[in-house]
Amino acid sequence: MKARLSIATLVAGLLASSAAWAAVTVRYYNRDSRDYTWTAVCSGVRTTVSFGKSQTASVTIQGARPCTIQTDGGNVVLKGGEDLDIKDGRITVK
Repeated sequence: MKARLSIATLVAGLLASSAAWAAVTVRYYNRDSRDYTWTAVCSGVRTTVSFGKSQTASVTIQGARPCTIQTDGGNVVLKGGEDLDIKDGRITVK
């Protein structure tokens, strides 16, 4: 009985931790003096992602990799861990 309880606890812990890995985190530098909010699509789920004006920060997008950010300047595909540079409303992956 103790062995079954331990295995069930282990499986539950693994499932809970796998949800934490279902995200894409990127670091960005927004050189523009305006905020941007774009649509991101991760594993078929649409969400919005915001980048603050004139700052360096990190942003986490919930969903499975890869994620596609849809901007006016084109789509950018992210796998996680990238450094982004935002200038004139366009995202460049460094």
